[in-house]
Amino acid sequence: MKKVNTHLLVMVGSAALLMSSCATQSNRAISTPVVESAHSDYQGIKQPIVVTGFVNASNYQSGLFSSDEDHMGNQAKTILKSHLQQTNHFKVMDREDLARMKAEAELLGQTQNISGARYTISGSVTEFGRKETSDHQFFGILGSGKQQIAYANVTLIVSDVLTSEVVYSIQGAGEYQLSTREIAGFGGSAGYDSTLNGKVLNFAITEAVNKLVKSLDKNGWAK
Repeated sequence: MKKVNTHLLVMVGSAALLMSSCATQSNRAISTPVVESAHSDYQGIKQPIVVTGFVNASNYQSGLFSSDEDHMGNQAKTILKSHLQQTNHFKVMDREDLARMKAEAELLGQTQNISGARYTISGSVTEFGRKETSDHQFFGILGSGKQQIAYANVTLIVSDVLTSEVVYSIQGAGEYQLSTREIAGFGGSAGYDSTLNGKVLNFAITEAVNKLVKSLDKNGWAK
């Protein structure tokens, strides 16, 4: 019995050593979507603009058990500021943390010289949803498939601070889907992919910013 146990221990130890020696690590860079005008040679005036807010106005995450914090709105606001800066058409003013910025300026022995902005931009997620669909070919014998679909629609509103006039109103929408198929026991299977939420939100905001820039290039700013 002791010999058997010894052999078992040797086998288990060898297997563990083999598995650990086969462990590999890998990494790769993933390209992130940018607005169409990000690499354009824009020579016009860069208009100062402030992102005043972004809210989730959809029914998603607004149920009885949702938290008071608007996670989607905060995420969308960060994405919007990034894309606006990428367009090279704006001077994006950050009003999020003025107190800390002031403290840093004082540490430098400098006085802040904060610029004002003629225009503000706000946004809202007007529609957001997810759904899963599945199919079975010949009662599942020939395979089954599953789709996860996320959809988002956002609205951006640009206002003149001097007149309170809404000078631009733009919408952007997008859809992301993940598909898997299994045939005769072979193929991929995927669980719930929460990253689709951020991807489709980013895509919809990108579409809205692209439309805004095209409108500005064609019509300019209201005087």
